[in-house]
Amino acid sequence: MVLFFGEMLGLGFYLTFSQPFFFYSEPDWEAEAVIEDERTVEQIIRENSTMLENEILKENKSEAEAQEHAEQTGETDAGGTQAEENREPAEDVDAAVEKDQFADLDYQALFEHYFVVDPDTTMSAAQLGAEELLQRDLRMQGDNTKPQILIYHTHSQEGFADSVDGRPETTIVGVGDYLTQILQERYGYNVLHVTDTFDLIDGELDRNQAYSNARPAIEKMLEKNPSVEIVIDVHRDGVSEDRHLVQDINGKKTAQIMFFNGLSYTKENGVLDYLPNPYMTDNLAFSLQLKMQAEEAYPGWNRCIYLKGYRYNLHFRPRCLLLEVGAQTNTLEEEKNAMEPFADILNKVLQGE
Repeated sequence: MVLFFGEMLGLGFYLTFSQPFFFYSEPDWEAEAVIEDERTVEQIIRENSTMLENEILKENKSEAEAQEHAEQTGETDAGGTQAEENREPAEDVDAAVEKDQFADLDYQALFEHYFVVDPDTTMSAAQLGAEELLQRDLRMQGDNTKPQILIYHTHSQEGFADSVDGRPETTIVGVGDYLTQILQERYGYNVLHVTDTFDLIDGELDRNQAYSNARPAIEKMLEKNPSVEIVIDVHRDGVSEDRHLVQDINGKKTAQIMFFNGLSYTKENGVLDYLPNPYMTDNLAFSLQLKMQAEEAYPGWNRCIYLKGYRYNLHFRPRCLLLEVGAQTNTLEEEKNAMEPFADILNKVLQGE
């Protein structure tokens, strides 16, 4: 699958991520996925765009260390080959520019406009390769005689401006219900919606263990339903109370969305050597192809692809997605309205359009 990109930045190029340098993994606990708006996305972009090139050189292992690490651990990449050796950023850029179709590619412009790197981790524009992610075939393989898509909520208690206590249908769970309905009735997919609670401990809200709590339940569900190809964890973001993430789409007030990927690499601890994610590249490809479809059909509606340090249970399937829909300042109606364009771009990716 190849998508052409150019309208938003006026650059006219193909783009992709190269295979990540390391085989990442996560600790037994996870930091909360909600991105508090203490610093805006724009501030984070400015800070990271000036320092990431140097950080990647300082923090990545040397070529010899990476090779020794791969030999000792037997770690492999998603394709079954040994983890890619580290290269200087300039070498990555030169390799892409040598190809005619990448002659106009502006890595830094893409990085600044499409990706936001959380301060807890590191990723540079030089790690953007050429072509692989957007060409990766993410089409649905099975038919709807068996479950195809699983939707769940690590933070099922997330609510909105007009949510009603004691009524889960007015929380993020209700948004998942509506997405399930659209995917089933409008597009014909076979969808499972898990509404279990993972962020309440003895009746008290506790998100410190939510990802650990969710993991065995989702693993069990996938064991029972091996036909599931897509796993989507639906959240809402957390922002300052004066911020309203909304856009008019087809005459409806629609919550903006954001895709969220964990890199399982932190500046403090480096590579997290607990549980590997063999689907790191696939996860990134899935987010990126959805982002491209969103920019083509609904310009400006998708906020960004946010990259953070942990894994966030994105290892269940190659096509795993953590979706942030609006925030606590949105209404339930705005949140549900967002599921219509999201289902549209998801269907386009799964059908290879």
